[in-house]
Amino acid sequence: MKLKKYHKILDSSAFIGGYTPSDEKNYTTPEVTEELKDLKSRILLEKSLEEGKLKIINPKKEYIEKTEKLAEKSGDILRLSKTDKKIIALTLQLKNENKKVMMITDDYSIQNIMKIIKIPFKSVITEGINKIYQWEKICIGCKKRYPPDHPSIQCEICGSKIIKKKRK
Repeated sequence: MKLKKYHKILDSSAFIGGYTPSDEKNYTTPEVTEELKDLKSRILLEKSLEEGKLKIINPKKEYIEKTEKLAEKSGDILRLSKTDKKIIALTLQLKNENKKVMMITDDYSIQNIMKIIKIPFKSVITEGINKIYQWEKICIGCKKRYPPDHPSIQCEICGSKIIKKKRK
């Protein structure tokens, strides 16, 4: 897979894993830059910006809304942070601008969404996922199933804990 032909969207794990942009077609969001706390990642980010190999873009609201709907449908809404949603939204936005995009991430929930929307991704440290997962909430006691957006962590029937689980 030749990375140069793609516009690469980098999440926090790309920097943490040591991914080094080699051309000017690399993008991230302001939230990702705020998440990077370790010195190595910060230096990599700053160097990429200084060399013109990274652009920081805030995705448009419409793509954030599309991401929310996608994540709700797959159940990944339970596992995605605000930063994750923004980075996915940026990917959707760039794709809509007719750019050939690829996500650089080790985050399995982001990879899951990429698989669903058929956007290639590359892991930096991990192997990555190879199939799509659906998530649900389920009571560990009576096994009652709840929708992904169910707000409680306690079962209304038996009072046991509700956990997130891959749907079979």
